[in-house]
Amino acid sequence: MGRLFGTDGVRGIANRELTPDLAYRLGYAGAKVLAVNTDMKPTILIGMDTRISCQMLEASLVAGICSAGADAVLCGVLPTPGIAYLTSKYKYDAGVMISASHNSFEYNGIKFFSGNGFKLSDEIEDEIERTVNEYDIYSQSRPIGEEIGTAIRRPESGRQYVEHLKRRMSVDLSGMRIAIDCANGAASMIAPALFEDLGATVISIGNQPNGLNINKNCGSTHLEYLSQLVVSEKCDIGLAFDGDADRFLAIDDLGNLVDGDAIMSIIAMDMKECGELKNDTIVVTVMSNLGLDIMAKENGIFLEKTKVGDRYVLEKMIEKGFNIGGEQSGHVILLDHATTGDGILTALALLRALFRNGRRLSYATRIIRILPQVLLSAKVKNEDKAKAMEFDILQSAIDKYEKQLDGKGRILVRASGTEPIIRVMIEGENEEEISQMARDLVAIIQKNFIV
Repeated sequence: MGRLFGTDGVRGIANRELTPDLAYRLGYAGAKVLAVNTDMKPTILIGMDTRISCQMLEASLVAGICSAGADAVLCGVLPTPGIAYLTSKYKYDAGVMISASHNSFEYNGIKFFSGNGFKLSDEIEDEIERTVNEYDIYSQSRPIGEEIGTAIRRPESGRQYVEHLKRRMSVDLSGMRIAIDCANGAASMIAPALFEDLGATVISIGNQPNGLNINKNCGSTHLEYLSQLVVSEKCDIGLAFDGDADRFLAIDDLGNLVDGDAIMSIIAMDMKECGELKNDTIVVTVMSNLGLDIMAKENGIFLEKTKVGDRYVLEKMIEKGFNIGGEQSGHVILLDHATTGDGILTALALLRALFRNGRRLSYATRIIRILPQVLLSAKVKNEDKAKAMEFDILQSAIDKYEKQLDGKGRILVRASGTEPIIRVMIEGENEEEISQMARDLVAIIQKNFIV
C-alpha cells in the first residue's frame, strides 16, 4: 500500500477509498498524535464543505476522536482557512477539515492542522499513518467511562471567521459591482454577504449547494459562465472560489481570466510599493508561468521556487521569512494574515491593491505577460504513477521536445499528489506546437498504462 497522505491530506472516493472505517481510525490516530494538552481533555475542531459524504465522514471522525479520549467541536460548513484560523485562535489541540477541495462531489478528503493552524509536516503525518495501521494494538488501552470524549456544535464559527477577515483585510467596496462564484461549496454562506457588507453590489452564482453540485460546472475550475456574467452585468470584477474556498481566481472587467500568477504579481507589487513585501520575494512552485519570472526580474522582485504543493510553498516561506507565496491555481498564502491559503482573504487583498492604486483589474494585469501554457492530464492508477514517470519512451519524447523548444519554453511532467493522474505542462511561444507536444506525451502514457 502506498502512503496514505498525499500532498493535501487523505483523499479518495468517499465510501470506497475514504471509508467511514478509515475516517474513524484517522480521527483516533489524529487525536492520539496531535492532542498533547495534558492539563485538560484535548479538543479537536472539525469543519467540512458541502458534499454529500461530509456528514458521514464527520460522524466517523467524531467517533474516532472521542474514542481516543478527546472532545470534538463541530463547526459545520466552513472554508478550510476558517478551520485553520479558529484552531489557532482558540488554542485547540488540532483542527480537521473534511473536503476534497476542487474535486467533484464523489471524492472527499481529510486534512489535519496542528494547534497553531498550520498543515502537518510529513513526519507527523507519517506518525498518524503508523497509528492508523497499528490501530488494533490500542484495543485494550482505549479510554472508558468519563475519559471518553464528547462532541459539541459551534454554529457561530462562520461569523467569527468573517469578522477575522474584516479585521485583517478590510476595504471599502462602495460603488463596485462584483460577481461571485461560490462553487456550490463552503463559501456559499459566507462570501456574498461579506462583500455586500463591505459595500459592493453582489451578483452570486454557485451558491445553492445540494451535496451533489459542488464544483460542478462552476467555481475556480469552470470559469466560463462567470466570465459571461461579468460582461453581461457590467461588473468590475468576478471572484471564483473552489469547493473549500482555500483558492481563488479572478475575472477582469473585460471577461478575461486572471490566474494565481497574475494575482500574486498585483498583490506583491502593491505590497512592495507600501513597504510590506518581505525581502522583495514571492515563493512559487515550478508550475508558475515563465511570465512571472520576467515580471519579477523587471520589477526588482525575487522568486523562490518549490515543488508543487502549497505545503512546500509554506515551508519555504516560514524557513526564510517571506510573506507571500502560492500557486498558479490560485492557492495564495498571505502569511502576515493567515497560516494557509485563503481564497476570500486573497480576493480582498487583490481588491485592496486595486483600490490603493486606483486601477481596474484589466489594467493592473498588464504588469505580467502570461506565456502560452498547455496543461493536460493522463489517467494512471496510483500504483503505476512511479513506473509511468520513469518510462523510457516517455523520457525520450520529453528530451526530443525540449530540444525543439530550444530554451524558449519548458516541459514539466509530474504525478498528482491528490488524484490518479499524471499532469503534462508545456510552455512555449507557439500554442499550437506545444498543444501537439502535450497531446503526444499524454498519448504515450495512456497507451502504455491503461486504467
